Amino acid sequence: MNKDIFEGKWKEMGGQIKEWWGKLTDDDLEQAAGNSDQIIGLLQQKYGYTREHAEQEFNKRIEAVKENIK
Repeated sequence: MNKDIFEGKWKEMGGQIKEWWGKLTDDDLEQAAGNSDQIIGLLQQKYGYTREHAEQEFNKRIEAVKENIK
């Protein structure tokens, strides 16, 4: 799933994202507005992940969603 598709599906995925990362609030998700870089930054901030770890977590989840869409 590329960045444009992710941002387009943002509202559909909001609940799922909160299930994955419960420390992210509705306000956090609204502020990020589907911007993957902002979500990665929030994962770093809320969970103390390194940039690399946050990107890996994010990409792993997005790949799983992409596989379910096929």
